Amino acid sequence: MIQSIEKSPLYPIVNPRSIAFFGASNRFSAMGTNQLSSLKSLGFQGSVYPIHPKEKQVLGYEAYRSVLELPEVPDLAVMVLPTAIVPQTLDECGRKGIKQAIVVSGGFNEVGGQGAELEQKLIDVAQRYGMRFLGPNCLGIANPHHKFNMTFLPFIGRPGFIGLASQSGSFITQMFGYLGRSGLGFSSGISVGNEANVDIVDGMQYLAACPHTKVIALYIESIRRGREFMAMARAIVPSKPIVAFYAGGSEAGQQAGLSHTGAMAGPDALYDGVFRQCGIIRANSIPELFDFCRVLGSCRRPRNNRVIVQTHSGGPGAAAADACGRTGLKLHRLSPDTLEKLADLVPHTGSVNNPVDLTFSKNPMDYFEAIPNVLLADPAGEGLLIYYLTPTRLIRRSMENMGFDADQIPKLTEKLFDDQAASLASLAKKHRKPIIGFTFQSHENLFIQKLVERGLPVFPSPERAARAMSALVSYAKILDEH
Repeated sequence: MIQSIEKSPLYPIVNPRSIAFFGASNRFSAMGTNQLSSLKSLGFQGSVYPIHPKEKQVLGYEAYRSVLELPEVPDLAVMVLPTAIVPQTLDECGRKGIKQAIVVSGGFNEVGGQGAELEQKLIDVAQRYGMRFLGPNCLGIANPHHKFNMTFLPFIGRPGFIGLASQSGSFITQMFGYLGRSGLGFSSGISVGNEANVDIVDGMQYLAACPHTKVIALYIESIRRGREFMAMARAIVPSKPIVAFYAGGSEAGQQAGLSHTGAMAGPDALYDGVFRQCGIIRANSIPELFDFCRVLGSCRRPRNNRVIVQTHSGGPGAAAADACGRTGLKLHRLSPDTLEKLADLVPHTGSVNNPVDLTFSKNPMDYFEAIPNVLLADPAGEGLLIYYLTPTRLIRRSMENMGFDADQIPKLTEKLFDDQAASLASLAKKHRKPIIGFTFQSHENLFIQKLVERGLPVFPSPERAARAMSALVSYAKILDEH
């Protein structure tokens, strides 16, 4: 394990101060031009040196005919070039003294034949000069904390706490908007491509030392260094959770992985065993990968698998109870002391079984303060699953009917939602237990946004919420075993 992140061989690749860029031009449709545009649009603060045989300027940057003419030795070289000239270009970078590179270009080991021979030349050049490089056949890095986006899509969203090491490059870029819409973001996303020189184990090691990373996500099509992978994971898991999505388990997935990165995938059961032995939590889908990362990076760890469900609608409550049962979570009876405290809070039409179903509230704020406070204090549960139904239009209509000034209603609604979210967030902190919400409303709903801003996870179904709670329970058990 690396004690200081600056000592990681990946640190200059993920946090470069200066970049030599090969393959960008003033032709807007070129892949390299798009990647350099992504770098520029995010506001990268370092020096950028486009290398171009003819252009004097590229996207406003002064261009150079050769890397050997640069006024300094850049931290990083990025190559989006025809396959055949990449080994020669990497050699020129080595002669200049550049020690890190990202090789975006494809057509190497993943296509076999001459491509495999060219990839071996890259490996030989790197060994000759003591270089480390990502790829080939990758999209590089997205590090929003450093304003560094080397992928071809513009960065959308915000810096976050999820560190991703991926054997698919475009997967990182396609997750920008997906994560941003739900209030999440990457600490860093590392695309390793064909793993000729830097692999997913190296990525894990870097993310383990990264101060912005609270949880590590892995997109895996194959594991090349099995023993090193397991040893690294075992060393990381006691301090940071790791969640993995394996895409090569089926026959179709194995064939896709072979053509994608040139790697041979293994049987699904084998990877299931590998993950289990080294404490990695496995996700069965891409949405689940980030669902698990969300809760593992933001919620307290439950001490056991007992949970309480709170709802004001019977259907979602029953669905949540069923989802809990299917994921190994237990819904225990509430204590007599809890039932006594709930007596004044739950109407006679409601139910104080677990799930606790209010049907309606005399004081709506009780749903977000008094009732969850009582439930979280009960030893029957180590976590709370809560159903949210707070339509903004309904709240505003009620205020209109009560005679509030129309100009003030939007501000009053926002303050109400902010107070409710703040109350729940303080209860999670006070009781040191996770609160996980589910709703069938859009994440564009103002109240849901307020909850997410406060670090409270909200999922679009009870099934996803229960699975996320189960991931927390699994990680708590892993920590106990370590």
